Amino acid sequence: MKEKQKKATFTLPESLLNKLRIYADEEKIPSANAAVREAIEQYITALEEEEFAREMDKAANDPEFIKDIEEAEKDFAYADAEMSRRMPKW
Repeated sequence: MKEKQKKATFTLPESLLNKLRIYADEEKIPSANAAVREAIEQYITALEEEEFAREMDKAANDPEFIKDIEEAEKDFAYADAEMSRRMPKW
């Protein structure tokens, strides 16, 4: 299902907006709106990936997190070994 759209107003340098319109007129992009939406999506994705990387770095140095991971590995060691024996060799 398509996500609900909402209009928003942003201020952009005129030269940037003109370039977007030219690209849209030349059909190099679907529309100026589509280009702005895609750019914002990519920017937010990059921010989220950076945040995730920071959280993983933090976790990698957290003794409690490391302890939990080691316990989970130990708990699943038998199941992991059993599954690896059943997997075909490459």
